[in-house]
Amino acid sequence: MTGFTNAGFENDEPVKPKAGFEPDTASLREKVVLNPAEKWRILKNISIISIAFMVQFTAFQGTANLQSSINSTDGLGTVSLSAIYAALVVSCIFLPTLIIRKLTVKWTLVFSMLCYAPYIAFQLFPRFYTLVPAGILVGMGAAPMWASKATYLTQVGQVYAKITEQAVDAIIVRFFGFFFLAWQSAELWGNLISSLVLSSGAHGSGSSSGTISEEDLQFCGANFCTTGSSGHGNLERPPEDEIFEITMIYLSCIVAAVCIIAFFLDPLKRYGEQRKGSNSAAELSGLQLLSATFRQMKKPNLQLLIPITVFIGMEQAFIGADFTQAYVACALGVNKIGFVMICFGVVNALCSILFGSVMKYIGRTPIIVLGAVVHFTLITVELFWRPNPDNPIIFYAMSGLWGVGDAVWQTQINGLYGLLFRRNKEAAFSNYRLWESAGFVIAYAYATTLCTRMKLYILLAVLTLGCIGYVIVEILYRKKQRKVKKQEKLEAVEKEKEAAAAAAAAALAAAEAAPFDGVEETDDELDDLEEDIVVTRL
Repeated sequence: MTGFTNAGFENDEPVKPKAGFEPDTASLREKVVLNPAEKWRILKNISIISIAFMVQFTAFQGTANLQSSINSTDGLGTVSLSAIYAALVVSCIFLPTLIIRKLTVKWTLVFSMLCYAPYIAFQLFPRFYTLVPAGILVGMGAAPMWASKATYLTQVGQVYAKITEQAVDAIIVRFFGFFFLAWQSAELWGNLISSLVLSSGAHGSGSSSGTISEEDLQFCGANFCTTGSSGHGNLERPPEDEIFEITMIYLSCIVAAVCIIAFFLDPLKRYGEQRKGSNSAAELSGLQLLSATFRQMKKPNLQLLIPITVFIGMEQAFIGADFTQAYVACALGVNKIGFVMICFGVVNALCSILFGSVMKYIGRTPIIVLGAVVHFTLITVELFWRPNPDNPIIFYAMSGLWGVGDAVWQTQINGLYGLLFRRNKEAAFSNYRLWESAGFVIAYAYATTLCTRMKLYILLAVLTLGCIGYVIVEILYRKKQRKVKKQEKLEAVEKEKEAAAAAAAAALAAAEAAPFDGVEETDDELDDLEEDIVVTRL
């Protein structure tokens, strides 16, 4: 039997959807059904991930802060740190979204944390062919780990905000603040361990602040140059038995952190990860997943935030390598590095939770202004300050104030990324980690060639560019929010005027009013998860 031809439709063009039309997919997506008591479980998970990172970075931060001093021969320690962050840059571009989609957030955290173990272990046998490859492994694992952490905090923050009916941006910043409270306290524990071990052994008693000569002292601070410090008495490597003791303690911390995540953290699937019909469950090719970070770089807001993100990496590299070597180790001795950095970690941790909490009352801008003022002032002071072991309190004050500034950037800029790019969290936080790591790489690249004074000038320049970029982002965001509110008011007025109109006319009016000019990145700020959360009030 043959068909027939209907000539009446022969020249008809297919009907195309109206411009701006979006198909309704909300009804097809899997819902996340939760009850109000789930907020306590969310808080438990936030605590678990924060404690795990605290234990993990007790080991890594304690090790990293000593690299420029205990492995100073030929710049080995600084080169190994540079390898970590160079690998992290590459990893941020290609790996996070791919690995998170394949392994899920929880198991990405587990396997990424294990990548830190070889670097800690090879402190017992420090050579370029051991520490550099181990550093590269750390960098390759770090990008997926940090992207997973940020994705977890942001997504459970959205769920918590929906359950408690609070503002999403305030909740996300509060969760990041609590996380960085725990994470920054790792500075305390890691440095306390290294300081107690080094101070109790021969190295602690073999070099005191009173033995440094005036000739050596004049080359400390802004005048310090790595290339001319080989004969400095305060920069000798500690005895091997002390290094062994520190390494074994730090390796135990890595194992403990991995176990905490594996056994106690709820999978993010509980809160909508890879739910049916969602963006995170979409089947993407490997090439699409690898290019997600590159695509995110096209966003104007992200491009404007690049300078301040680079500065965050550079200022952390400076306090961890240059300040500890040029100021603390040079004037006070290697055994005092941990104690001074404890002050940095404690203040940083306390300010992280403080800024995360007060942000909902005073807003983001005053806190960021505080961070900028603190860092501008500190960098200027360090250009002219001559460190002297007779005034140790100044070292602790400088370290603590640097922690105030770092806490501002860590909580507020992370929270800003979570707010602006909620729809593409993995790619956005991969970009954050990429550009922060680029800051580390830049700082470590010139660490052994430039003197401290020039490094401080570079920090001032990058901080200035970063502040300019942030101000533009803030202006655009607030302008957009005003337009959104104005549009909502106009739509409400229209609905009141046309309440009696026919359904077809109302639908047409809504379709025409939906798009509005000048507002960019709306899709990035709206996540379909917020539509799919169903809170049962039973």
